[in-house]
This record gives sequence, structure tokens and C-alpha cells, in this order.
Amino acid sequence: MRRENSSLAQTEKSTRAISPPIGVTVQALRKRSGLTLNDLSQSAGISLSAVSKIENGQVSPTYDTILRLATGLKVEVAELFGSKPREAAAGRLVVTRAGEGPRQSTPHYEYQMLCAGLATKEFTPLLTRISARSISEFDELQGHSGEEFFYVMSGSVVLHSHHYAMIHLNSGDSCYFDSSMGHALTSSGEEDALVLWIATRVHGILEKNG
Repeated sequence: MRRENSSLAQTEKSTRAISPPIGVTVQALRKRSGLTLNDLSQSAGISLSAVSKIENGQVSPTYDTILRLATGLKVEVAELFGSKPREAAAGRLVVTRAGEGPRQSTPHYEYQMLCAGLATKEFTPLLTRISARSISEFDELQGHSGEEFFYVMSGSVVLHSHHYAMIHLNSGDSCYFDSSMGHALTSSGEEDALVLWIATRVHGILEKNG
């Protein structure tokens, strides 16, 4: 059997605990980059008050806001989850064992980032628990550049979007869509739904839809 090349293959260390609060990470990365709150507000397209509240732990950002922050800070999304991705290399490979990978919670979802150890990936895979039950829990539907795919692993969900009527999906169902369309998922069953969510690399964040 071919021996595993340890210089190319990496197994992520166990990170079963929730990562440090994202606000703490955002503030540290902002200061490391020499940015003021206003600088980050402008580069990320997020209001100054929202950036301040995120850093102070007064609000939890949605995934779309996390994408905006990553773009504004010029870092990989994984860094906001507390991971330090490796730079791109030929033949790179990373393994995430069951139950491992950095986690972050938002008001609507709990994300577990898979294969976070690689930088500049073209896809961001996330194991996502959907805790939101109603679209009224969202201030508005938000979109961002790229495309997304999700597969319902357990439970049932409703996809809300700007251009389509509500779509109900059950365990085993999947969906692929244009991320620039404002969108959100809610659980429709008694238990939180679990989905495998894959987003393409974001090369620029769109303004909020609405």
C-alpha cells in the first residue's frame, strides 16, 4: 500500500469545542492589519455600529456578514473560525475526522467548517445545524457572489429566496443555487435540521439584497 505523504496530507486536530468568539478574532485580525473600525466598516460594507457590536460580542454575525468581514480583512473565512489555513501547494490534501473542525454559532445556524486547514480553496464545505424556525427571525435575506449547494442530511428545511416561492426539502434532498439571490434556510421539523452546505469561493461581496 502506498504510504501517506505527510508533507501533503494533513489531518485536522480535534477541535470539538466552539472556537473563540468571532468578535475577538475579528478585532485581533483588524488590529493586526492596522485597520480602524471605520476602515473595516468601509472595506466590508458593514455599518460601523454593526462592526463594533460584533467585536464586543453584542451580536453574532450571519454567514453572509462573516463573508463580508473576511473580504474586508483580506483573510480566509476559516481564519474567522479560529483556524490557520496552509498556503496553496501542489498535491495538497487535508482530512477532517468526524466531529472535528472549527465551529462558530450565529443567531440562525451552527457551522462546523470542514477541511479548514487549506487556504484559497475554491469551495467552502460546512456542516450546518439549522436552528432558525421562521423567516421572521432574519432581518432580511442577504446574498453574496458565487454559487451554493446543500444536501439535507437529517430533518427538513425550507429554502427562502427572493426569486422563488418557499421550497420544502427533506432528508436526502439537495439544492444548487445562485448565491447572489437573497436566501436563507429554516428548519421545519421538531429537531434542528443538519445540512452539508458547500459555497464557492467568494471573490467579492455583493451589496445587501432588498
